[in-house]
Amino acid sequence: MSAEILKALDNVETKLKAMSDKADGEMKTLGKVADDTKTAIDTIGIEQRELADRLLKLEQERKAAKDDLPKQEDGYGEQFVKDAAFEGFTKADAHGRVRIELKNTVTNAIGNTFSERRPGIVEGAFRLFTIEDLLTKIPTSAPAIDWVRENVFTNAAAETAEGLIKPQSSITFSPGTMPISTVAHWIKITRQLAKDNAALAAYINRRMVYGVNLRVENQLLVGNGVAPNINGLLNAGNFTAHGYTAASLTAAGLTNNRFDLIGAAMGDAALADYPADVVVLNTGDWWKLRLAKDSQGRYLLGDPGSAAVPQLFGSSVVASNAMPAGKVWVGSLSQAATLWIREGVVVEMSDSDENNFQLNLITIRAERRLALTVEKPAAARYGDLVPA
Repeated sequence: MSAEILKALDNVETKLKAMSDKADGEMKTLGKVADDTKTAIDTIGIEQRELADRLLKLEQERKAAKDDLPKQEDGYGEQFVKDAAFEGFTKADAHGRVRIELKNTVTNAIGNTFSERRPGIVEGAFRLFTIEDLLTKIPTSAPAIDWVRENVFTNAAAETAEGLIKPQSSITFSPGTMPISTVAHWIKITRQLAKDNAALAAYINRRMVYGVNLRVENQLLVGNGVAPNINGLLNAGNFTAHGYTAASLTAAGLTNNRFDLIGAAMGDAALADYPADVVVLNTGDWWKLRLAKDSQGRYLLGDPGSAAVPQLFGSSVVASNAMPAGKVWVGSLSQAATLWIREGVVVEMSDSDENNFQLNLITIRAERRLALTVEKPAAARYGDLVPA
């Protein structure tokens, strides 16, 4: 009976942890814990206390019964000679052999053993997002973003003698529009799973949120801008090509390696009055640079034991799996683009989708709405990391 109570206590603790995780999630997303969540936690707490009381009572009863039994006075010797094995040995034949008839052989078959269960759920990969945090974020309530971008600025400012006509400068502009994109997906689970396995349901919700943000991370770089796609940083027109070839690097007195190319692109950005503060590389390309050594076998970028923030020529390095391999983006990301947040990640559940009500299913949908506008393509340089 105590084993059943212990198992019930384990189940209660699992449910309590799941509801606690749910409450934490509601605090992060809603700013408060829902009433039904509070009620569920209270109910589980009461159930836990009742089971603990029952277990304590059983232990007390068992201890009292054990105290009533007569104490064993036999020493090791007496226990040995009274043992059935010893009695069988004394009945052995003249050669000291014992004959034992086996009625059945018990093997380590399925059903006779019990496996250990790892608590929780073994998670899949979760990428560390790096691009979104670097962008300037502005909330919006509009369905689209309009902006006017400076096209050409002709600066005619000059010293002018008294009484003479001052020079006239000119500026041309070009308009831009970017609709808000919706990034979303959904999945179906059974109502029984949602009610009976809160930990698994919470994990599914977390995975759904991750899926939305993973797609956004990719779109911020490589979205093609064709509705409903996001207009990514690497889309044509959103950057200035660095323009280097192997020959032009050699002509400039540089070798055609990754370090020289990045440095040259950063120098060009600075000459255009957009000093670069970020270098975006594919994760694999970054680690090739990080592991580069000199002729003495020393790492070019410093001791591997150093926990310093990755940098090249004083600018932060951002490694992302969303970045195409063999490419590099260099620029002032805070000036080049703006991320407009229409809605944060929203997770909704419904049993009214298609025939969910008949099949006892629940549809979980996660989505967010946002737009990326690249106002200053001149603030970024992009192209091959090792040009031909």
